[in-house]
Amino acid sequence: MGWFGRKKQELPPEVRALIEAYPQTTGWARDVVLKETTAGKALLARSPEENAIWVTSAVEVLLSVDGRSASGRKLEYDKALGSAQHQSRVLESTVAQLLRRKLPFDAEGLRALVLWITDGGRWYYYPYSGVIGALERFEAEEPLPKALEEDVIRLLAVVSEKDRRLHDRLLTVLGHTKPLPIQPGEAWTDAVLDFIDSLEVKKRSVWVELLDHCGSAKAGKPSKRWAKVAAGLVEQIGQERFLSSLSDWLPLIDRPRTQRIESWSQWVPDPNFMLTDTGADVLKGLIWSTAGSAHPEIARAVSIAAVSAYKKVPGVGPRATKVGNACVWALGEMSGDAAIGALALLKLRVKFGTAQKGIDKALQSVAERTGIAREDLEEIGVPTYGLERVGLRCEQFGDFTAELEVKGTTGTELRWKKPDGKYQKSIPKAVKDEYPADLKEIRQAANDIKKMLPAQRDRIDSLYLASKRWQAATWRERYLDHPLVGTLARRLIWWFGPDGHRVPALWHEGGMQDVEGRPVSEPGEGEESIELWHPIQSSTEEVLAWRDRLAELEVQQPFKQAHREIYLLTDAERNTETYSNRYASHIIKQHQFSALCAARGWKYQLRLMVDDSYRPAYLELPQWNLRAEFWVEGAGDEYGVDTNEAGTYLYLATDQVRFYASHSAQNWAHAGGGGYSSEGTDRVENHPIPVAEIPQLVLTEVLRDVDLFVGVASVGNDPNWSDGGREGRYLDYWNSYSFGALSETAQTRKAVLEKLIPRLNIAERCELTDRFLQVRGDVRTYKIHLGSSNILMEPNDQYLCIVASQSSSRSGGGLLLPFEGDNRLAMIISKALLLAADRKITDRTILSQIKR
Repeated sequence: MGWFGRKKQELPPEVRALIEAYPQTTGWARDVVLKETTAGKALLARSPEENAIWVTSAVEVLLSVDGRSASGRKLEYDKALGSAQHQSRVLESTVAQLLRRKLPFDAEGLRALVLWITDGGRWYYYPYSGVIGALERFEAEEPLPKALEEDVIRLLAVVSEKDRRLHDRLLTVLGHTKPLPIQPGEAWTDAVLDFIDSLEVKKRSVWVELLDHCGSAKAGKPSKRWAKVAAGLVEQIGQERFLSSLSDWLPLIDRPRTQRIESWSQWVPDPNFMLTDTGADVLKGLIWSTAGSAHPEIARAVSIAAVSAYKKVPGVGPRATKVGNACVWALGEMSGDAAIGALALLKLRVKFGTAQKGIDKALQSVAERTGIAREDLEEIGVPTYGLERVGLRCEQFGDFTAELEVKGTTGTELRWKKPDGKYQKSIPKAVKDEYPADLKEIRQAANDIKKMLPAQRDRIDSLYLASKRWQAATWRERYLDHPLVGTLARRLIWWFGPDGHRVPALWHEGGMQDVEGRPVSEPGEGEESIELWHPIQSSTEEVLAWRDRLAELEVQQPFKQAHREIYLLTDAERNTETYSNRYASHIIKQHQFSALCAARGWKYQLRLMVDDSYRPAYLELPQWNLRAEFWVEGAGDEYGVDTNEAGTYLYLATDQVRFYASHSAQNWAHAGGGGYSSEGTDRVENHPIPVAEIPQLVLTEVLRDVDLFVGVASVGNDPNWSDGGREGRYLDYWNSYSFGALSETAQTRKAVLEKLIPRLNIAERCELTDRFLQVRGDVRTYKIHLGSSNILMEPNDQYLCIVASQSSSRSGGGLLLPFEGDNRLAMIISKALLLAADRKITDRTILSQIKR
C-alpha cells in the first residue's frame, strides 16, 4: 500500500526524510545524488520490488502536488523544507536514478509513471527513456491492459514532437511498426516488405530500426558513429541472417518495377528506369553494412548491384551512382578473394568514369591492407567458381554427377551424368527435390562464368600496351593452370625465354609447343621471361605459319592474335609528321563511340551542343610515357535534330590521331568544332610527337582501337542510313564507306575468308574480289562488302538492305572461326549462305528488293 492509503493527506515521512537530506542551499532547485546521504543509501539498499513501490508512491506525490492525480487528491509541500520546485526536483531526480535499476512495475505503477511524464512541459527533467524501458520490459512479459495502452497512446503524441527514437520505441511497445523508408512497387522493396511482414514483432522491430538507420545514409561513406549503430543492429539480427537476406535482395534491383509509374514530369527522367531517392539511400546503408564480410555470396550480390546501379539511363547517365559507389566502397572493405574478384570484374565491365576512380581507390585500399602489389590484384582475384581443373567442374548430387564445362569465351554447358554413365541435359527431378541449395549455387556459378570470361578476355587483350612479363611459376598459377583463365591462356601464343632467345609457343597435348609442334621448355625460375606474343614481333612467314598451325589444331583464339591487324606507318603519315589522318572525315554515332572508348580504356566525355570546351578522346600509356589522342567534334548544328532531348550530339565528325608526352598540356576544343589547342603551345614539351618516333607496338595498337571505333560506330555500317540521313546530307559518305576501300580490319577479314570459303558447301557460288565477297544466287548475284557487310545486287549495283539478327552475327554458318569477337565476319558468312539460296528466302522485305 502506498502512502496515499493513509487517511490524512500529508507529506509522507519517508519523503520528508529524503527531502530533508538534500536541503535547499540556493535559490535553485537541487539535483540528488543518492549515494551521498544516509537516506539515499537506504533507498539504494532496498530490493527492486520495494523500490518499484517507492517510485510509484513518489510519483503519486508529484501528481497530487500538481493536481494531476488520477484519484483527484491534492497535496501541498511543507514550505519549511524549501520551495515546491526544490522538493519536486528532489523527488524527480530520485525517481530517475531508481528507474535505471530496471524495476518490476505492475500495470498501475506504469499508469502513474506514464501519466506523470505525459505533461510535455518539463521535457528536460522527465526520465522518458527510463519509463519507456519499464514499459518495454512489461510488454515483453504480457500484453498491455487496455487502460495502460490508452495512456501510452497519449504519451506517444507528446514524444513524437520531441524525439523520434523514443517515439519509435513506443510504437514497438504498442505492437505497431513505424513507417518504413521504402515503398512497394520495386522488386527488391517488395521482397523486403514481404520478409518484414513475415517476422514476429521483436525481430521485425530490429529490422525496421536497421532499415530506418540505413535511410539516413546520405554521405559518401559511413562515419564511425553511423557504422557502429549499424553494426549493433546487424549483430541483433545475426550476421548470417542479414547477409543471407541481402544476398537475395540485391540482385532484384536490376528487375523492372512491379508497379509501373504511368505519368511523370517531362523535366525528369522516366522513373520506371530509376531507383527512388529514399530507396537508394536505404540500399546504400544496407550495402555499407556488409563492410568487413568475407562471405563470397555477398560479394557476388554486391557486384551485381553495382553493375545495375551504374547501368546508363537515356538522357541521365547511371541510374543510381550513389548506390554503385556504395557497392565499390563496401567491396574494398571486404576480405577474401571473392571481393577482389568482384572489383576486378567491375573494373572491366563498368566504364563510368567516376566508378573507375572509385574502383581504383578500392583496389588500392585492398592492396595496402593485404600487402599485394596493385598490379597483381586483378590477376590474383579471379575466382575459380569451383572448377577443379581448367574449364571443368564435377560435383556429386546423390546418384547423379553434375559436369559444368566452359565453352569458348561466352558459354558454359551444365550436363548430368546418370548412374549408368549416360548423359542428360535436363536437371534430374531428384536433384531438384533433394539438393535445391547446391543446384542454385552451381547454376549461379555457370552464369557468373559467362560474365567473367569476356571480362578476362578483354583484360588479357589489353596486356600488349602494359608490356607485362611473368616468371614461369607465377604465369602458370595465374594463367595457364588457372581453372578459369586457363581456358583463355591455353588458346593463346606466348613468348618463352629472354630477349634474343625467345620462342613463341602454344599449349597442346599437355605442354607448350612451337609452331612445328616441338616441345618448348619453360624458362628458369626467377626470370620474368614469359610474355603475350604479338604478330608485329615476328616475320610475316612465321605469322602465317602460326595461322596454319591454329587451323590444323582447330584452336579458336579468344581474340585476334595470330590474325591481329598490323598498322604500319604510311607515306601520308610520314609527310604530315605529327599526326595521322587515316581515320579522319568519318561520321560516327557518338553514344556508340563513347561505349567503345570505355571498353578499350580510352577516356571520353559526351559532347553537348553547348558553349563549352571538351578534351579529345584520349588513352593514357604510362608504361610508355605517352598519351594518344583521337580528335573529334560534334556533327550538325540544329538542336533537337542533331542532338537528343538532353542536347547531346547524336553524331561526331572524326579528325586526327596524335601522340603527346604524358606530362604535356591537355588539348581542348569547342563542342561544335573549331580546332584543338592547349596552353603553352609554344613550349617544346607540349608539342606533338612525330608519328615515326612512336614505338611500332604502340602505334599499331592505338590505330587498331581507332579502326575499331570507326569500323563499328560509323553510320556507313547502318543499312538504315542508305538514304544518307536527314536531307541526304551524308549520302556520299555512306556510299564511300559502305562500299569503299578496305580498312586493315577488313583486309584481315578478307584473308580469313580466303581460308574459310572453300570449306563452305556454297564455295562454288562464291568469289572474293578486291572489296567484296561475290555470291551467285539463283535469282541474282550479290556483292557483300568485306568492311561494312552491306550488299549490292548485280547487274545495276542496286542496294539490298538486310538487317541481320544478333544470332546470325555470331553463328558463322556453323564454321569454326579462327578467333572470337568479329561479329561482322560471322554476319558476312551468314548473309552469303542466305543469298546463295535466294529462292528459299521467305522474308517479304528481302524478296521485294530482290525481285524489284
